[in-house]
Amino acid sequence: MFEDYDKMRNLKKTIMLAMAGASDHTSTFFNGKGKINPCMEIMALLLKFIVIIFSLCLGAGAIVSKLEKKKGWVKEHKPYGFYERELKRPLDFGLSLFAIIILWPVMLVTAILVKLKLGSPILFKQERPGLGGKVFTIMKYRTMREGVGSDEERLTDFGKKLRATSLDELPELINIIKGDMSISGPRPLLVDYLDRYSEEQKHRHDVRPGLTSLSAAKERNLAAWEDRLMDDVKYVKKITFFGDLKILIDTVKIVFKKRGISSPTSATMEYFTGSEEN
Repeated sequence: MFEDYDKMRNLKKTIMLAMAGASDHTSTFFNGKGKINPCMEIMALLLKFIVIIFSLCLGAGAIVSKLEKKKGWVKEHKPYGFYERELKRPLDFGLSLFAIIILWPVMLVTAILVKLKLGSPILFKQERPGLGGKVFTIMKYRTMREGVGSDEERLTDFGKKLRATSLDELPELINIIKGDMSISGPRPLLVDYLDRYSEEQKHRHDVRPGLTSLSAAKERNLAAWEDRLMDDVKYVKKITFFGDLKILIDTVKIVFKKRGISSPTSATMEYFTGSEEN
């Protein structure tokens, strides 16, 4: 009898302690009057707002991709599957638009800092070959001083920090929205390189160039040219959702590690003199 009483008393203590713990956690969400905590309510509204904006951006991407007349690949290229054929462009547009909306304070502050530290112009613009080798104007934040001199001489400490964090690449989101680029794809290189590729390497222009690439996600600027171009062709032959997702995740990882910001012999990357096959 007394044993049963002790068991009941211990059970009661356990229940009371559990209720007390639950009360402590619940107080995070509710105030003493049983109403939702104002901070949590604001966070819930903010999350809802973000979800709505994200959905609208994806919807806009779907509409734009249907209205666009040009495809994301050359006539001779056969899309690997449904993702490349139907989903890649809507996702590129939607995610880039969403990123601009979310990151506009960062982009504004970066632009102001470039103006203060490097002067005008804020943006670096250069012609680069894109889909099918067609030239477009790429946009980045400036990281170098204007004037003559090597890249090493003109690259500032502030510019090095922008490159290390890849913040200088953010204006390329506008290139993606315009349809010049994709989130993932072979990086857009110099126009001078067009006649230096082997026949196999030329296939890197069968699809839109990317903000990041298979090679950039692995080694950034440390990869040798032959390996980098081989990765580009490999990517073009098999474009998948999970492949693009892995490239994006690996890119974030390598940026945080600050690895491969520049090549061992250059402030950026070595000049491509031509393929070994040429």
